[in-house]
Amino acid sequence: MSEHQTPAKSATPDPEVIYTDKRRVSCDGGGGALGHPVVWYSLEDGEAECGYCDRKFIYKPGDSH
Repeated sequence: MSEHQTPAKSATPDPEVIYTDKRRVSCDGGGGALGHPVVWYSLEDGEAECGYCDRKFIYKPGDSH
């Protein structure tokens, strides 16, 4: 009898990545009961990660999404 193991899936989903054409963004974790206080990030280095919810914001000039 052989034992076959599959890699364990992460219990938490991958952080959300948000592309923006803005150099300054805010994050509230999606608002509502599961949100967090509003925090602002500067994307002068091209990206930032929220210290509360791990959302990653990436500056992408000319992208309106």
